Amino acid sequence: MTTVAPRGNRDAQFFIILLASTFLMGSSFVSGKILLAQGFPAMLLVGWRFLIAALATLPLVRLDNRSMLAALMPKGMGIRDVALVVVIGLLQTTAVMGLLFVAMRSISASTAAILLFTNPIWVAVLGRIFLGESLHGARVAGLVLGIVGVVLAIGIAGQGHAAAGNMTGELIGLACALCWAAATIINKRANLPLGSWALSFWQMLVGSIAVLIMAYASGEHWPTVTTHAQWGWFVWLAIPASTGSFGLWFVALNKGGATKTSGYLFLAPLFTVVLSFFVLGTSLSWAQAFGGVLIGVALWLVNRDMPARNDKERLSEATAEGQP
Repeated sequence: MTTVAPRGNRDAQFFIILLASTFLMGSSFVSGKILLAQGFPAMLLVGWRFLIAALATLPLVRLDNRSMLAALMPKGMGIRDVALVVVIGLLQTTAVMGLLFVAMRSISASTAAILLFTNPIWVAVLGRIFLGESLHGARVAGLVLGIVGVVLAIGIAGQGHAAAGNMTGELIGLACALCWAAATIINKRANLPLGSWALSFWQMLVGSIAVLIMAYASGEHWPTVTTHAQWGWFVWLAIPASTGSFGLWFVALNKGGATKTSGYLFLAPLFTVVLSFFVLGTSLSWAQAFGGVLIGVALWLVNRDMPARNDKERLSEATAEGQP
């Protein structure tokens, strides 16, 4: 007989997983910014980061309650599933993280985090277009607030200091968010026969190999001298901030669904801002801070639970409630 955990315990576990995942995500911006500022090439840093992160994930694949081989290559895995995993890896790791580190050459870690984690807003938009998900009045208001928040975070913050370079970095940051949203929607529709850790392994492996090929083809090289402190930041970036954050993120997706889980992503830029203040000695302008607040409110409006309006929505909610 299977024992079902009480709803309160499941909600608490879900929130703890999200809190740990978003904190680790936030810390990756700070450690990445430190290494970029010390001359590490962006694409090579991302490639080796996620290759090591993927390998570090292998022991955790057993947590999916299968043998490692069965977890990584389940019997129901077809050519379509393999192709979708490759697409998710190219979007989630190659595009999102590769472009993100390129963006952080010209913008701060806090600004990059704010822009990247507008992802749930674009998930709502793409979900409406490709999944037919409804946009209630509150979600429409959230999208409007989110757009205003992005304009404040980008437009006003860029005035007066290398505006052109900053704008390019900020637009790349938004492109990262759109790539992540696309990966989320694909993952939501795919119904892959992979567990959370196995999917995390494959998408990081595929993405890192693609990034490394591009990095070496473009002539990037690892610095000749790497200090102990730099190795420390890199190890943190590769394992806790990558293996940990992405693995826990996929666990959260399975527990709470794409829309509900994405609504908590505003915690990651909050952690980035706090860590940047203490570690990097940086801060946000008032315009950026206000834009970040608006984006946080927008994420809450876009992803908060809404009452079902028809039989189809009630059935969907009942199905979601029955998921572990």
